[in-house]
Amino acid sequence: MKNNSQQKKLSLVEVVSMAVGTMIGASIFSIFGLGATIAGQDLPLAFLLSGFYALIVAYSYSILGSKIISNAGPVAFILKGFGDNVITGALSILLWFTFIISISLFVKGFAGYFLPLVHLKTTALSIGIVEVGVISFFTALNFFGSKAVGKAEFYIVLIKLSILLTFILAGFLSINWTNVQPIFDKTHSNGLLNGSIIFFLSYMGFGLITNASENIKNPKKNISRAIFISIFLVMLFYVGISVVTLGNLPLAEIVKAQENALAIAAKPFLGNFGFILISIGALFSISSALNATIFGGANIAYSLAKDGELPEKFERKIWFNSTEGLYITAGIGLLMALLFDLSAIAIITSTVFTVIYIFVLLSHFKISKEYGGNRIILGFNIIVLFLVFLALMRYQWNTQKNAFYASIIIFAVALLVEYLYRKIKHRTFINYK
Repeated sequence: MKNNSQQKKLSLVEVVSMAVGTMIGASIFSIFGLGATIAGQDLPLAFLLSGFYALIVAYSYSILGSKIISNAGPVAFILKGFGDNVITGALSILLWFTFIISISLFVKGFAGYFLPLVHLKTTALSIGIVEVGVISFFTALNFFGSKAVGKAEFYIVLIKLSILLTFILAGFLSINWTNVQPIFDKTHSNGLLNGSIIFFLSYMGFGLITNASENIKNPKKNISRAIFISIFLVMLFYVGISVVTLGNLPLAEIVKAQENALAIAAKPFLGNFGFILISIGALFSISSALNATIFGGANIAYSLAKDGELPEKFERKIWFNSTEGLYITAGIGLLMALLFDLSAIAIITSTVFTVIYIFVLLSHFKISKEYGGNRIILGFNIIVLFLVFLALMRYQWNTQKNAFYASIIIFAVALLVEYLYRKIKHRTFINYK
């Protein structure tokens, strides 16, 4: 029985595939045009800098994740450091909300590639119809008991990366290197910083590894390995794609393309075939990430937000006997997609994730003597992440005031809901091992 149980668990390759699939589906297709608008020729450096932020967080995730084996992921880490209180509960609600916002981001990205591919005019109405359609499709798919396994995700990611590798290799030969030379004046440096904090969300998929730690073979070794392998692999692809895109397409055209920038960028060296190939790859990638987010992470987060605990047996399609979670998560995700534009959703996502990351790092600092970790490194990491958070809020205030207020409201509502929930339900979190 033990061998059968081990066979059902995810291998290192499957876990890396899950994380890479979510990360690349999350942003390289969805918000590449937005990043080019902000960072310009410094976009490759923005990807490297945001990767550095991810490695800062990964330091704590890898150490804690290899010792605190729980599908609760970051909530389990925070619970160890701060105990069971209103803050912990509010952060579990925020964790759930990060999946909701991610869903809205994927839906926006899907519409951005789908409409031009089928030669339909991009209007507010057509975008809204596609968003409603794709959310409805994946919600219905879950209702009828859709399944996904690590091996399937491996092949999905393999196809996705093969398409992107074709894009990189084919475009590398025709790069105009003057278009990718970084500029370090005050304006461009500011754009580089802003681009890096927004593309921070590009690497956030590695967190799903800790949300599946109970289902991973040899988690004490493979969680840390999977986190760092996935980040470095994705970093290579992000930098390669950004260099090829900037080197083959004028910045003005990338900015104009916005939601389907990569498909437009493939035209100069792959022709119309490249446009179709990248568009299909984008739809494939975003669908995969959307599917994994709705069915994989969001149900765990919803269970934590609702009950403060995870059941002994993880049943992916049952939503932990909280069937309303599927409809609430999908419904709010759709509402976010309809109410906010792509840039606002991206910046809200980064902000909420960063707050959770800061608390994970603070928790790690408090329990570092017991679980390991250099306090000097942790102190430095906390300062950097806090500065990233301040930069995000500043960017929101200067460019997206509706996103700024939405972020504040999200934090306030999470605290209020958790406070009232504890008053009424008297719920407590289980103490994860």
